[in-house]
Amino acid sequence: MEASKTQQQLIIEEWSGYSSTKLFKTATITASSSISITRSADSFNHVWRRFLDAFVPEGFPGSVTPDYVPFQVWDSLQGLSTYIRTMLSTQALLSAIGVGEKSATIIGATFQWFLRDLTGMLGGILFTFYQGSNLDSNAKMWRLAADLMNDLGMLMDLLSPLFPSAFVFIVCLGSLSRSFTGVASGATRAALTQHFALQNNAADISAKEGSQETMATMIGMALGMLVARITTENPLAIWFSFLSLTMFHMYANYKAVRCLALDSLNFERSSILLQHFIETGQVLSPKQVSTMEHVLPLCTTLRSSKSTKFLHTRVKLGLRVSSLDHPEMANLLNSAGSFYKKAKYFLVERKGIISVIMHKDSAAADILKSYIHALVMANLMDEKRSLHLESQSWMDKQYENFVQKLKSSGWKTQRLLSPSIIWKAHWYSESLGEKTD
Repeated sequence: MEASKTQQQLIIEEWSGYSSTKLFKTATITASSSISITRSADSFNHVWRRFLDAFVPEGFPGSVTPDYVPFQVWDSLQGLSTYIRTMLSTQALLSAIGVGEKSATIIGATFQWFLRDLTGMLGGILFTFYQGSNLDSNAKMWRLAADLMNDLGMLMDLLSPLFPSAFVFIVCLGSLSRSFTGVASGATRAALTQHFALQNNAADISAKEGSQETMATMIGMALGMLVARITTENPLAIWFSFLSLTMFHMYANYKAVRCLALDSLNFERSSILLQHFIETGQVLSPKQVSTMEHVLPLCTTLRSSKSTKFLHTRVKLGLRVSSLDHPEMANLLNSAGSFYKKAKYFLVERKGIISVIMHKDSAAADILKSYIHALVMANLMDEKRSLHLESQSWMDKQYENFVQKLKSSGWKTQRLLSPSIIWKAHWYSESLGEKTD
């Protein structure tokens, strides 16, 4: 509030907003012999802001990253198409179970639904076991893959009435597909929420996203009921509507993922950054890297060319020492005494792949350094040089400069060199750097 006193008259101005630079006046209170209140004529902005507070984080837009708005717009559109298609697929599924048929039994329908849900639960556990640790480092890829799997699940539900003899198998396959969606979508959403939060407001962002999703759900349900009613008893219209919405859903998801400019490092981003730094001496920004990284594994092979090297495909982080044969073990011990006396990792070249062996006490900074070192070595493999000697020389001269430029280019330090680094080695050793006579 601002107050001033002129000729025994007290004037109080009422302002509203979350930031001192983005306030708007809502009322003026004048007190002399009597009190008068003059409310701002622009009351619409005040009401609109209150309505908006239910759907956007406090302090918006300054409290979130620039890619928050485009991502949420495309994400809401893809969610809207999903809810409309859900009405169509659910209608087909209920028809296949026997809803409305005199011959259908309650116990039969209940068992089929239970079997469907049980398959989904088991699938979710298995997916978490095999891929849970990869969801943070590949949030874009798994976000897109989750929605594609959801599309497949709804397609199975829509197909189920067409194949009565294989109904249970088809329904369970669809439930299995959606279980992958639930795990991957939930986990990657948590990672993206942390990315969007600029003011430790991840909980607020998550809550407001719930409001956005609820609104999209209500609109989608209404439109879905309308579409389902229009297309009833018309299989051609049902399939045309479903496939059209699915195509739009896939496009919206792709656009949403492409909007993201994540500022944490993973395998591919590290590779892109290092290659560009070696060639130009400069470090790309997160926005620049976001346009170059892939969102699906297949894109790596489809878009690759002879002139392009994807260094991260030549590096394996984590190797069993016990898997080495005797010559490899001898080379490892020799390089340990020559090049890795002070390091908490070893690098081993095996059949064109640089494998990293980490010390069991290695920190996030050691893991990052080992991976960058391995990428440098992979970059030198085609030049037939002394890999250990040349790569170590580069690390001594350029590594610290590279890390400093990463920080100054927008790559967040706390996510770069802290225990929250988004990848870890699978196998560790205890006696790295200790040469035995």
